[in-house]
Amino acid sequence: MSVSRIGLISDTHNLVRPEALQWLAGCDAIIHAGDICAPQVLDALAQIAPVTAVRGNNDIGEWAAQLPVSTTLDVQRVKIHVVHDIADLRADALAGIDVVVTGHSHKPHVETRGGVLFVNPGSAGPRRFKLPVSAGMLAIEGARAEALLHTLVV
Repeated sequence: MSVSRIGLISDTHNLVRPEALQWLAGCDAIIHAGDICAPQVLDALAQIAPVTAVRGNNDIGEWAAQLPVSTTLDVQRVKIHVVHDIADLRADALAGIDVVVTGHSHKPHVETRGGVLFVNPGSAGPRRFKLPVSAGMLAIEGARAEALLHTLVV
């Protein structure tokens, strides 16, 4: 079984950085965890790989209304749940979930809790405070998922 590479990006806030596109190049799919702020961001990402996106608190307008607040996808034997703000994660949504991808805080973070891998790729958009500009990657093989965070701009 081959490894599926799923690019993780969030909180772009209408900024498509060349460093983000370079990091995501060659991915099998991309997950955007919200605060996209303009449909052109998704169009740019879709040039690389199929995109799954959720609506963030800054995503407004007709284009954003088409996006779900949360979604679940299957990659190989791994079930991934995506929601912008972890505070909006319903406990019942975790049944059978292997990975949860969130954004909102702009803080890159990977943690396993109760057998579930939680990943926040951080923000790939405009720098906020002293937080890094970052994105992530999920490597999935069969029922196993590993997350990697990557600083795009130091």
